[in-house]
Amino acid sequence: MFNLILFGPPGSGKGTQSDKLVAKYGLVHLSTGNLLRQEIADKSELGLEAKKFMDMGRLVPDSVVIGMVDSFFEKNKEAKGFLFDGFPRTSAQAVALDELLHKKNTEIATVIALNVSEDELVKRLLERGKTSGRSDDNNEGVIRKRFAVYIEETSPVADHYKAKEKYFAIKGEGELDEIFDRLCVVIEQQMA
Repeated sequence: MFNLILFGPPGSGKGTQSDKLVAKYGLVHLSTGNLLRQEIADKSELGLEAKKFMDMGRLVPDSVVIGMVDSFFEKNKEAKGFLFDGFPRTSAQAVALDELLHKKNTEIATVIALNVSEDELVKRLLERGKTSGRSDDNNEGVIRKRFAVYIEETSPVADHYKAKEKYFAIKGEGELDEIFDRLCVVIEQQMA
């Protein structure tokens, strides 16, 4: 099983590139953002709770997210591997994910970060906000707060995987196909 984490701040292109990677490598796409948005759309108790955090530009609590991930694994037991998009977002989530995967006799093979500047991210998210209907994409102040939260709380996740020699960073700006090609080079080196 080949498990890949695609890492980067909100607006870095994780979702766009994930779709292409899933199609090429046959991985199951696990986007905690999509799982959360589905809960919000369903107006479930979990979704309403998550929406409060997301609207403030804050992260949803780890226990909620880990439970959702475990449930997703159980529904996809036959997968060749998973592409984690936007998860883990904290060191605690990374440790919990490693433990969960260990219980399932697998592990994270590689982590690839999409490096994008803050100003480019703001531009992308404001543009996305015009069509996404996502309240957290319409306000520059909330977007910058999300970026600050990412730097503060999520960057340590990179250190967790750097220590395991599984972390690679690529330039996340430029043409979509160029970024995709950079991702594929790293993935194929790690699969070899």
